[in-house]
Amino acid sequence: MTTIGLLHPGSMGAAIGGQLVRAGHQVLWCPEGRSTTTVERAASNGLTASDLPHLLADAEVVLSICPPAAAEALARTAQGYAGIWVEANAITPQRTTRIASLLPASVVVDGGIVGSPPTGSKHPTLYLSGPAATDTVADMFTGTDVRTSILGNGIGQASALKLSYSSFQKASRVLAAVSYGLATEHDVEEELLTIAGKRAGSYLTEIDYIPKTAARAWRWGPELIEAADMLRDAGLPDEMLRAAAAVLARWEQAKDDGRMDLAGALKQLHQPPG
Repeated sequence: MTTIGLLHPGSMGAAIGGQLVRAGHQVLWCPEGRSTTTVERAASNGLTASDLPHLLADAEVVLSICPPAAAEALARTAQGYAGIWVEANAITPQRTTRIASLLPASVVVDGGIVGSPPTGSKHPTLYLSGPAATDTVADMFTGTDVRTSILGNGIGQASALKLSYSSFQKASRVLAAVSYGLATEHDVEEELLTIAGKRAGSYLTEIDYIPKTAARAWRWGPELIEAADMLRDAGLPDEMLRAAAAVLARWEQAKDDGRMDLAGALKQLHQPPG
């Protein structure tokens, strides 16, 4: 059994933590300052409450799974931690490298999660890279619904893969929502779906996903900004992803709203943020 610290259990982190608990590990988390929803989510997944000093003292491995903007601040709260730190947030390789420098006593593993939370029949993949401890982290997930894949020895490889995929997948979802919203304005949405249905796997046919996109916009927008920064640093065009993030900002009031329907999502899409 490995003692693992989880900072902080959102829908993805809690589900991953639950998988680790069911595999026989102890997973610690910090409830201080967290919402009732988060507390209930952690309890339902068998996570063990702790305070941060005890978590950092007891955990052999810490998983950092939080909104991208909070990644460095979270690492600063753990300065001095001497175990394995898995930086599994959707951030640029440059930010991952900076986080590694903030944790000189830690063995930092770069991680990137691709896929939905491991509930039901979902099997996300945790991509790992770094000069050490990647095998140790991968072994923790043996027997779980989380797949692992080791990319190489470089800090930043897993982060780059995550954002490279996100830049396509999430921007495509945003464009599909905007396209469908435009079609509904002219009463041609059924014809649009007919055209899109002629192409296998087109996001345009998946209109039931539009409310899900709206509910996840608060997380997806910052992730696309991270991907845009990575494109800029590589000398590639970044304007399209920044525009997609601006569209997602119109859904900022829909945070994790599982009750929103298609009409509600389209209504919010017509309203500027703020």
